[in-house]
Amino acid sequence: MIDHLSIGVRSIQAARRFYDAVLSPLGYRLLQEYPTSLGYGDSHAELWLLEAERPVPADEKSGLHLCFGAPDRKSVDAFYQAALKTGGTDNGKPGLRADYGPDYYAAFAIDPDGYRLEAYYGK
Repeated sequence: MIDHLSIGVRSIQAARRFYDAVLSPLGYRLLQEYPTSLGYGDSHAELWLLEAERPVPADEKSGLHLCFGAPDRKSVDAFYQAALKTGGTDNGKPGLRADYGPDYYAAFAIDPDGYRLEAYYGK
């Protein structure tokens, strides 16, 4: 349904360090790069990061979060560890989320710009 999504970031260099690290374990990579934008995906750029003068302010009560599909539980764990090592903050350690489903394994982090992120693996 959605071909791509763009979000604003304060620093494209900081965003690249963070997203290169957290998306790599999930099988996604930087596919397109311009001076003020980056496009990530597996076969085409589905997530775009744009250096913005006024990124949307982080608001934990907005309901906005981005969820990335993961190939296995190990990659969810690696996503989480990479997020914490590259400037992100914890928003939910890796583990089963029985209230979402019996096989729903996920981890949650907040990126340096305040966006809430999730990596998910399930059957």
